Amino acid sequence: MDYVRDYAMYASVFGMFSFIWFGWAQENPRASWRLYLGIASGIALITCLIGVFLSVKNWDAPSALGEASAFRNYLISFYAEFVLGGAGAFVLIRKGLKTYVAPWIAFIVGIHFISLKSVFEDASLWLLAVSIIAIRVAPRLQVAHSAITGIGAGTVLFGFAVLGLIRFMS
Repeated sequence: MDYVRDYAMYASVFGMFSFIWFGWAQENPRASWRLYLGIASGIALITCLIGVFLSVKNWDAPSALGEASAFRNYLISFYAEFVLGGAGAFVLIRKGLKTYVAPWIAFIVGIHFISLKSVFEDASLWLLAVSIIAIRVAPRLQVAHSAITGIGAGTVLFGFAVLGLIRFMS
């Protein structure tokens, strides 16, 4: 992939979702983690905003999504992720298992990145997919599933947001 705008969008989108996952981790973490989660959320948001700025400045640059089939496949992947994630969360909540919603969503998000690998022609998305899926089964350390899943997914996505900035700059 040699699409500079897509790298800026990586920073933007992955930074935003890092911010969201760090926010979800604040649902019920250990009290001593709260400050650090707030700081991580703030840094992820700043990274997102830098990515937004760079994306807007380079809006006319080529993108993998410029091809109709790639954009269509992206939308199919996105909507499938949304429907599967929501349906699974609904079932878990109805069965009284809401504590497993965050790991479920992380699993679906990980699967989503497998399909995006070919959309963006970027093999690094395989690593992102495996990392997010692995977080789903991470040890819980006697804290809420959302805390561990949120910290793990937030950290991995933040790393890929920063990688997007690095790739954009090079």
